[in-house]
Amino acid sequence: MITSPHQKYQQTQLHTASPAQLLLMLYDGAIRFSRVGISAIQEKNYEKANINLCKAQAVIHELIAALNYDYPIAKTLYQVYEYMIHQLISANMKKITRPADEVVSYLLELREAWDAANKSLNAATEQS
Repeated sequence: MITSPHQKYQQTQLHTASPAQLLLMLYDGAIRFSRVGISAIQEKNYEKANINLCKAQAVIHELIAALNYDYPIAKTLYQVYEYMIHQLISANMKKITRPADEVVSYLLELREAWDAANKSLNAATEQS
């Protein structure tokens, strides 16, 4: 049951977002959880690190589930996402930040690329 105004807002956002906006929200979540996990490793709060790095992995699994294999890029993205999951597991098991830092850098690049593609598509649609 949703009780707080913030939860209601988030729920509304999810239900009214376009597929491109949902994708960007997934990237934002994966980035946020990875960064919290990295900070927790640095603070030696390994329980918090585990929780957040597992959340980041779950979001990346959602990105995998969202892939459309009608497009050749999907296979490459699948491989990149699998690599990210492997790196997050490595960071979590070894309690080192370097693999998770690498994942954040890839997530930021991919998010930027999807955002640019979405803006370009929107601009083209508006001109039509």
